[in-house]
Amino acid sequence: MKWNEVSVHTTNEAVEAVSNILIEMGSGGVAIENIQDFLNLPDDGFGEIKVVNEADVEKGVRVKAYYPETLFLNELLPEIKHRINDLQYVGLSIEPNEIQVNEVEEENWATAWKKYYHPQHITRFLTVAPQWETYEPMIEGEKVIRLDPGLAFGTGTHPTTRLSMQALETYIRENDTILDVGTGSGVLSIASKALGAGEVYAFDLDEVAVRSAKENVKLNVYAQDVHVAANDLLKGISTEADLIVANILAEIILPLIPDAWRLVKTNGYFITSGIIESKKDRVQQALNQQGFEILQILQMKDWFAIVAQKPEED
Repeated sequence: MKWNEVSVHTTNEAVEAVSNILIEMGSGGVAIENIQDFLNLPDDGFGEIKVVNEADVEKGVRVKAYYPETLFLNELLPEIKHRINDLQYVGLSIEPNEIQVNEVEEENWATAWKKYYHPQHITRFLTVAPQWETYEPMIEGEKVIRLDPGLAFGTGTHPTTRLSMQALETYIRENDTILDVGTGSGVLSIASKALGAGEVYAFDLDEVAVRSAKENVKLNVYAQDVHVAANDLLKGISTEADLIVANILAEIILPLIPDAWRLVKTNGYFITSGIIESKKDRVQQALNQQGFEILQILQMKDWFAIVAQKPEED
């Protein structure tokens, strides 16, 4: 079967929003190509990292979506372009905002992306590995998170995910109740179980994400009891948590803050990631206004994560 590949050259900042648009317009998922991420990964002594001349690598990210040839893509493209252009009006940088369409054979795209995906140490004790590669823990206490991201979600190595997992490793306590908002591949929920959490609830508005997270949970024996469900952020949720984590865009974090305050226990933590520098102060200010205390701000490349705590009442 032949497919049409729609490739959008955009910014790191806009990658999630662009991905959502492409999926909402009928793609079964997206593949995200960001060679810069691989240029900045350390060589951990395992897995194949190709040497690339940085001068030859384009800036930004390519988000690739796939539509069957039976779909009338010419009718969809104007709407896709219009919705991506509108992202700039909510403060997202989208340049160079170049869209290309190519015809591809199914077997060419279904597995080609796997050549970039190998086991990676994310924190001292957490390693993410694709389910199709053999990997055994190298140090005592190391936990391996098995993922099959398919075409819809990332591999768990993006800076925003790394920052989230580093924060989880620091702040999770044994048997904590965790709420993972915007779970995507489910990697943060699985990591929470690997770090000793008790009850873990993973939510995502996207049904594709819910299916992806459920499949990835099945790949990790210690995470079989993670509760995965479709939900709009934390609306209608009544489960109180010791820690809430949200690796999503700043524009989505802001309206989430009141519900996070409502559900996180006193002295509990609210970890937010996916924040670019231009939005960091705004998120920090909103957290403070709600009553959270900022404990730590983490940075990796152009991305930030904020660890906030709900203090005891005076």
